[in-house]
Amino acid sequence: MSHPLSLHPDRLFPADPAVREVARELYASVKDLPIISPHGHVPPVWIADDLEFHDPVSLLLTPDHYVTRLLHADGVSLATLGVPPGGDYLSEDQARAAWRVFCGRWPLFYGTPMKYWTEAVLAEVFGVDVRPSEQTADAIYDVIAAAIATKAYRPRALMDRFDIEFMATTDDPCDDLAHHDKLARDRSFHHRVVPTFRPDRYLEPGRAEWAGLVARLGEVAGEDTSTYAGWIAAMENRRAYFAAHGAVSSDHSHSDVNTTALTRDEAERVYGRALRGQASSSQAKGLQQTMLFEQARMASEDGLTMTLHPAVFRNHHTPTHQRYGADVGADIPLSVEFTRALQPMLDAFGVQPNFTLVVFTIDETVYSRELAPLAGFYPSMYVGVPWWFIDAPDAIRRFLEAVSESAGFSRTSGFIDDTRAFLSIPARHDMSRRMDCGHLARLVVEHRLDVDEAAQVAHDLVASNPRKVFHV
Repeated sequence: MSHPLSLHPDRLFPADPAVREVARELYASVKDLPIISPHGHVPPVWIADDLEFHDPVSLLLTPDHYVTRLLHADGVSLATLGVPPGGDYLSEDQARAAWRVFCGRWPLFYGTPMKYWTEAVLAEVFGVDVRPSEQTADAIYDVIAAAIATKAYRPRALMDRFDIEFMATTDDPCDDLAHHDKLARDRSFHHRVVPTFRPDRYLEPGRAEWAGLVARLGEVAGEDTSTYAGWIAAMENRRAYFAAHGAVSSDHSHSDVNTTALTRDEAERVYGRALRGQASSSQAKGLQQTMLFEQARMASEDGLTMTLHPAVFRNHHTPTHQRYGADVGADIPLSVEFTRALQPMLDAFGVQPNFTLVVFTIDETVYSRELAPLAGFYPSMYVGVPWWFIDAPDAIRRFLEAVSESAGFSRTSGFIDDTRAFLSIPARHDMSRRMDCGHLARLVVEHRLDVDEAAQVAHDLVASNPRKVFHV
């Protein structure tokens, strides 16, 4: 038996009728604003070459590790879901089988944000009007497959349809950014797609491949990276290259955010030992922290917004990592400390007018205890909105309550979708707008804000804050 799929106009709004009515009014004022997406992982080649999507699985399932990880937890092999070594496409029969597995296990997603944005994609992007199930899987697959075979469902047409004004991708420092060049030169393309400087693996001397990576960095930058001074020059060179190609930010994710720096002489000594494979784990960690501090120093000079999102145990299951690689859902959050860890960086750059820092966390305990108070003092620092495991309705509500009371709304980043799942971007931003408006509506009904003040905040969270924080 199939069940209808319909999206309620009041979804995610508060249940209290008085609050819900105000939420509707606020939401109406922001729901159609353009999407600004300053941090995400959509491959730029999709848009530059306007590639046709291959099949429903590689479009909607394979890139969305939120979805694949829950199916894996239920005993489904990642290979079944189109995540084989090498990333080859499934055959049509295999893709249909994977889609049947997904639809047949739809109850796994009850209560999750994945249900919310998948239903929005199915209903609003493809016009599907039945709920996913074993019985409806093939019919839904056929609808999607027929749609993505048309030009209306190519990436550029969807950029227009979704009204994505600005999108940042995530890119390696050695990337030549050819796809971004192609988009920048195309006068028929009216959206802004920019790279993001992501240097993590060049800042981690404990990696087995680190020496080879920094040698390659030197080749691309035209600098001698056999010394720490040369590494700094190479990083500055590549940051300037990215900025010249439209980048507005750098992105950093390490196990923590300790920014205690070695002296320059000690950094040079440890750098040499690391290149020879002789640095101890503590020396390598000290050098990584020094390199992160240097990225902040560079950001204070070149103006790229610095985003930090630490404390994730990457590739938690070793056999899965060995077979499938990274970014397949086996990353697990850790607790993290910010106040002491960021003090050296903020002491040096926290009041410099050209330095902008956005700090994200998956550890909700630090929002009200550390991040909001820090952002409420340092003019350079903003609190990143919930992302990854906590970009979900209830977590967003907790974030708004925890941060706004001490830092206000102006010290937050605006919504970050952080996704490879291109078609879910509108649904994710819509979820954030609805949650913002629901929270603000409660403040109005409790006579803590007037309606015009709440409407201004709603607009700022969608439009003004991300423009300001990421210099869009």
